[in-house]
Amino acid sequence: MSHHTDPFGPAIHTGNIWLRTVADRLGTDDRMTAHQALRAWLHTVRDRLDIGTAAHLGAQLPTLLRGVYYEGWTPGRVLVPHDLHSFLHQFARSADVSVEEATRSAAAVTDALTQLFSPGRLDHVLAQFPAPLRRVLLGADFSDILTAAGIFESPEDQL
Repeated sequence: MSHHTDPFGPAIHTGNIWLRTVADRLGTDDRMTAHQALRAWLHTVRDRLDIGTAAHLGAQLPTLLRGVYYEGWTPGRVLVPHDLHSFLHQFARSADVSVEEATRSAAAVTDALTQLFSPGRLDHVLAQFPAPLRRVLLGADFSDILTAAGIFESPEDQL
């Protein structure tokens, strides 16, 4: 069905472009893996933003991803802690990956979204987070710090 006769065609097309960009950054052809990582990033970041910033970020998303972003959101809830430990563990659970993989996956999704969002959009969002979390989201390797902080639960989880 062409985009001209399918009212959802453009939304699906744009959603697929975003999903493909995330999959490319993750180095996978598995669309479900890309979707899980993108969803985990969106929810884990959203849960740490104030209501205004969270709503503004959601408004920047394509139609289909906006639904994923707002799924399960309770605007009046208490913010989730901004610490690196809680962020990586929530991301890992949501994406169904190890904590070690969560650091790489979150950075890959951030990289993809930096390309997809309007310039500077993610800079404003990431500025809300403490420097260590922001650096991990931007792809810095802090495996020694993460291990010392007890973020990796076992030797197998270490980078």
